[in-house]
Amino acid sequence: MSEQEQDQQPEPQVDPNTINIKVMATNGEEVFFKIKRSTKLAKLTSAYAGKVGKDVNTIRFLYEGNRIQESDTPDSLAMEDGDSIDVMVEQVGGR
Repeated sequence: MSEQEQDQQPEPQVDPNTINIKVMATNGEEVFFKIKRSTKLAKLTSAYAGKVGKDVNTIRFLYEGNRIQESDTPDSLAMEDGDSIDVMVEQVGGR
């Protein structure tokens, strides 16, 4: 195989309809998801909760400081590939 043929390896195709999202917990743990831009983020939050073994109702998901709603999608929040979502444990009351 010549040097020229080796340089022409196909590049991985990037699907413009999908997005890679990093979900970051307060302890620094990171979980990566690849979803369609039109997928409701409720699906991602449920998958994350199942993966870490928590009830989805006991954790909160924030994007750019705003709480993610069940009906939000990456498109509705103008998310870009590689953006991150922060995860917080819900705290009731306090002292």
